[in-house]
Amino acid sequence: MDPLKRIAREIRYLDGVIPTLLRIRKIDPDAEILVCDDFEDAVDKFADHTALLFEGERHTYRQLDALANRFAAWADAQGVKIGETVALLLPNRAEYVPAWVGLTKVGVSVALINNNLTGAALAHCLSISNATHVITDTETLQAIETIRAGLARPLDYWVIDAGFAPAADRHGLDLKEPKLAPERPAKARRAGIKARDVALYIYTSGTTGMPKAAKITHMRAQLYMRSFAGMTKANASDNIYCVLPLYHATGGLCGVGAALLNGATVTLRRKFSATHFWGDVVENGCTMFVYIGELCRYLVNQDAGPLDRAHQLRLAFGNGLRPEVWEEFQARFGVKRIVEFYGSTEGNVSMFNFDGQPGAIGRVPPYLQKNFAVRIVQFDVEAEAPIRGEDGLCLQATHGEVGEAVGLIKDDARHNYTGYADKAASERKILRDVLEKGDAWFRTGDLMRQDSDGYFYFVDRIGDTFRWKGENVSTTEVAEAISRYPGVDEANVYGVKIDRLDGRAGMAAITPGEGFRIDGLRDYLVRELPSYARPMFIRMAPAIETTGTFKYRKVDLVRDGFDPAKIEQQLYFDHPDQHAYVPITPELYARIQGGSFKL
Repeated sequence: MDPLKRIAREIRYLDGVIPTLLRIRKIDPDAEILVCDDFEDAVDKFADHTALLFEGERHTYRQLDALANRFAAWADAQGVKIGETVALLLPNRAEYVPAWVGLTKVGVSVALINNNLTGAALAHCLSISNATHVITDTETLQAIETIRAGLARPLDYWVIDAGFAPAADRHGLDLKEPKLAPERPAKARRAGIKARDVALYIYTSGTTGMPKAAKITHMRAQLYMRSFAGMTKANASDNIYCVLPLYHATGGLCGVGAALLNGATVTLRRKFSATHFWGDVVENGCTMFVYIGELCRYLVNQDAGPLDRAHQLRLAFGNGLRPEVWEEFQARFGVKRIVEFYGSTEGNVSMFNFDGQPGAIGRVPPYLQKNFAVRIVQFDVEAEAPIRGEDGLCLQATHGEVGEAVGLIKDDARHNYTGYADKAASERKILRDVLEKGDAWFRTGDLMRQDSDGYFYFVDRIGDTFRWKGENVSTTEVAEAISRYPGVDEANVYGVKIDRLDGRAGMAAITPGEGFRIDGLRDYLVRELPSYARPMFIRMAPAIETTGTFKYRKVDLVRDGFDPAKIEQQLYFDHPDQHAYVPITPELYARIQGGSFKL
């Protein structure tokens, strides 16, 4: 790299990392300064500035605080004690953030439940929260009918919509009730609560099973919110567009924190809509937006429109922006800066790509390596375990080598690991004796590589990467290649078992769009991928199931395999004699499983 460009890159990096670190430097596990105190400080500073825009409603900082105080008064009226938990089962709406902020003002923990869940998954999340009260609305209340038999204990449901008629275990929560005071509860009401205590429970997405409840301490919530307040450098003139679910950290803490700790405005939408995205952004004068997963690709796949560059967006921040989408998105829509970040709800590994290297999820320059306790260790994909040397310690990956990212566990804000409500699940995420005997590191479960300039690149989730013909196959990299084929709207790649064969063969679930032709796909993949990485099986899918944060669910696809008796959609097999994808019939399925082909 040219020396001047190298210097400019380091200036951009330091310009991002310094204000971020400055915002979090005073977070102390043993302090009595809580996440609700951060919010109250912002209210005192920006009282009459617009904090939230939602479906035509405008709420100032002062009004949001009054709403939060009413939720605190409700908890007191119900006798909810310090340390107890209340569940929040709501879609994105104006009351969401005030609800959990208000409850933390009186020392109550809040379980943020995915409002899209029903049945066993919803019952599971409510049960492990240990809550006895659930705050919900009429829209979400319908899901309650699907869970009664699966609950571990009876629950009281409090519906915040006006005019709700109480019945049995369902009560109206009138936020305009005079007895629910809009004044702040005294800080003495939460005396004894420390920053290391639990503020929220945020649930993992459940891509491979039932969701787990990650413990979000006040300290960790502050880390999320203050970090993004520093990184974005938002100010009172900014407006951050948020279409992500508030029950997850990226939208509910990172996006919200970037705005509400800096006096900026959040423009909130119930759900993401590619059709309405640019209209909303332009109409509300948004200057930033927070993304996750496939959101940017959905926008790129929309037809060009007059609003594509009529906006004022100068920054997009989030995670999961695929490399092949990054440059196209930036070039088409003219968003000057993209900051990709990496982090997990429960983990202690986080990093930012401050200087806009397309495809990188973060960077730790060589000269700061000792200041950031994240490492990549060599990993055995077949054994699904880190590789250890003769001394029993893990072997660090070299530059460019794929391994598992791990983070050193220490008792401070940046490196603390609080895990899940389930202690056994928490312990499974800890890797011991990594670089020295007795140390403990958080296992991200993500395979990454780091280059000589310090950039980290995501490769795949452990368990998603599979081994075929003696080679490790990254489902992410294969999906990226398939997504570039004309007419592919979505691609989800995974490995499936074939009887009597070692490893797993590649399979791709594809949602076809306009112009897709199966007869040209194989020739394209021959050019793009090595033979061991090319999907042996193709499944047509009208829509690929995702979680609330646009992560693909694979568990059901893997279970179905390539059996036409289980799958209604069209299936194809890369026939080794015909050199083409051919439809899988029951007879062909039997031949494949019987070993008729040399694969």
